[in-house]
Formats: sequence, structure tokens, C-alpha cells
Amino acid sequence: MRWSASHGTLLGALAVVAVALTGCTVPTAAATPPPPAVVAPPVAPTVKIVPADGATDVAPADPITITSTGGTLSGVALAADDGTLIPGTVSPDGLTWKATAPPAYDTDYTFTGTAKGAGGTAPVAGKFTTADPGRLVRASTNIGDDAVVGVAAPIEIQFNRTIPEANRAAAQRALSITTSTPVTGSWAWLPDDSQGSRVHYRPQTYWPAGTKVGVAAYLYGVDLGKAGYGASDLTTSFTIGRSQIVKADARTHRIQVIRDGATILDLPASYGLESDPGRVTHSGTHVVMGKAETVLMTNQAYGYTDVPEHWAVRISNNGEFIHANPATNGVQGKRNVTHGCINLSTNNGKAYYDTAMFGDPVEITGTTVPLSAADGDIYDWAISWADWQKMSAL
Repeated sequence: MRWSASHGTLLGALAVVAVALTGCTVPTAAATPPPPAVVAPPVAPTVKIVPADGATDVAPADPITITSTGGTLSGVALAADDGTLIPGTVSPDGLTWKATAPPAYDTDYTFTGTAKGAGGTAPVAGKFTTADPGRLVRASTNIGDDAVVGVAAPIEIQFNRTIPEANRAAAQRALSITTSTPVTGSWAWLPDDSQGSRVHYRPQTYWPAGTKVGVAAYLYGVDLGKAGYGASDLTTSFTIGRSQIVKADARTHRIQVIRDGATILDLPASYGLESDPGRVTHSGTHVVMGKAETVLMTNQAYGYTDVPEHWAVRISNNGEFIHANPATNGVQGKRNVTHGCINLSTNNGKAYYDTAMFGDPVEITGTTVPLSAADGDIYDWAISWADWQKMSAL
């Protein structure tokens, strides 16, 4: 009897709890829908043209571009008054057009075309006039197409006018070098000579043998200040040949010709007389500049004119050669008695002559006078790499 009553009481309590829980439930409120998105109306495209409409004295080398915002370009043309078209390309997204050839000097040009977008169209329109150059600057290089040169050969760009320092960076930006193997190198502006300004390129160390080299000077239309405007572009390509280095030591009175790391000639020689400052062979890395079977040599200060010397390899513009001279045969390998040249016997002179090519380095050591700017066109390797880089305009 007591168990049954207790059981009934427990069930009643549970029922009350259930009712109480049911009575506490709160209904969920309905979600408020978001406001509709506001869609901006399409905006008409805009077009930017360089050079700006009405520009005058435009350098032909300056960039010519059309840039569209909000619409793709179509039917773009750039034409001279006589109808000559300047070619150009449109970017894959259709938003940019660039001229791929320069305009002519002293000519009026007109842009036409359309930019089309969701917001409508915009015309491509504008005019400009290119510069009328009072002077044209011409450039030449020292290495012709398909030449094969030695590992110390510098690349020379010679201008026919003096380029103001303020415009040398623009000129240098127009120059480029490509190589088949990686090469660290730099341009350097050497002192102007009688022809005009000159800029040389050389690697930090000798060129790797077999390297293919391309040179481009995109100077047409470049504003070079008071010198004028670039007359034309200039390109050339050549190959670095075998590695041949001459080690010439005035103290041992010998020269060694090292080809691709192996000594192929070891010859007795006589160098300039050290006791006379006017006759000392200059120490430093010379570069073979050319050669001839016979050269007429003159040094009036020492009393000789048009003396024929054979198998002559020029290594500087101060009169230094490696050449045959039978008159010094008796002292070659023993004493230095020459007027600055490196003398060899006739047979040895020809043996070396046959191996030499433009651009070969001749490393002379053991004398008291260093190679310098006074020695003529090619003294590039007498300048330290740090100083060479400082001679760049960029």
C-alpha cells in the first residue's frame, strides 16, 4: 500500500515538470528579408592617349600608348597626314594599345578608333607632331657582324658628336647586350675624343670563350640634348673565340702564349729600356688592336722614320707592338733595350703573329710605368671594376 502510493506521487511530479517545460517554449520570429541590391548603372569608358592631344616636338623614341578604362579598344589606327600607318598591338584584355614602330621626324599624326563598354562608347582621338631635329647623332661600333674576337675585346659605341652629360643616361638606356652564357658587364663613358663621345662595354672578367654576343643601340628618335636626335638604330652580333692570353714579363725577358689554359708558345723577348722613361714598356692588360705583316715605324725623338718592322701586332695606340726585330736577336731573353715594343726574332715573331686576333689580352708585368688613358683607345682593363662601374651613366 505505501509503495503504490509513493509510485503514484512520483509519476504525478514528472507530469507537472513536463507541463511546466511545455509552457516555457517561445515561438521563433519570422526572418526579415534583406533589402534589394543597388546596381550602379554602367559607366561610359574613358581613354588616355600618350602623347597628349596637341603635343609638339615629340621625340620619335618616346612611348606611344592608348589606355582604356571600362571598354575594349577596336579599330585603333595612328596615321600620318599622308596616310602612312604606325603599326601597333592591342593587349589580350583589349585595354591597351602600343605602337610597335617609331614615327618619322617632323610629321603630324592622328589617332582614330573606339573604346566600347557596357556603358557606351568613347572615341580614340588626338593629334601630335614629332620633333624636327636640327642635328642628327650617328653612332658606329668597333665589331662587325659575324666577327670572331678575343676574350678581352671591349664593345665600343662611338658617337659623331659630344653627348651632354645630362643626356647620357637616355643614350645608355637605348643600349643593350645579350649573351649566350651569363656575363656580368657594364657600360662606361670614356673621355670624349676628337670624333665625339664614346661609351664602352666590357665584362667584369674576360668573356667566356665561345660566347655569342648581340649588341643593339636603339638610338633612332632619342633626344640627346644639344647634340641632336639619334639618326638610326645600330645592331651587330659576334662570337668570342678561343681563350688566348699573352703573359709578358719584362723581368724574365719572355712572353708566354696561353691558349685555353695550355702554354703553346714560350718565347725570349726584349722589352723597352727601363732606364729611359720614354722607352719603358707599359705594364697592365693591353688588348690586341690589329696586326700587319709590315708596319713603318717612326719615332723622331729617337731619330728614326718609316723603319719597316715585320709581323707587327699592335697592342696600344702609344706605339707599342709585339713584332719581329732581328736587330735585337742577341739580347732577346736577356736584356730590355727596345723603344717600348716587345721584340721577337723573325721566326718567333711570325709564330706569335699567326695566333693573334683582335681582342686578345696581353698582360704585361715587371715595368715601372702603368698603362693608362694616355695610351689611347683601349685601356679599359687598366681601370678597376669598381671604378669602371662608376663611369656608367645609370
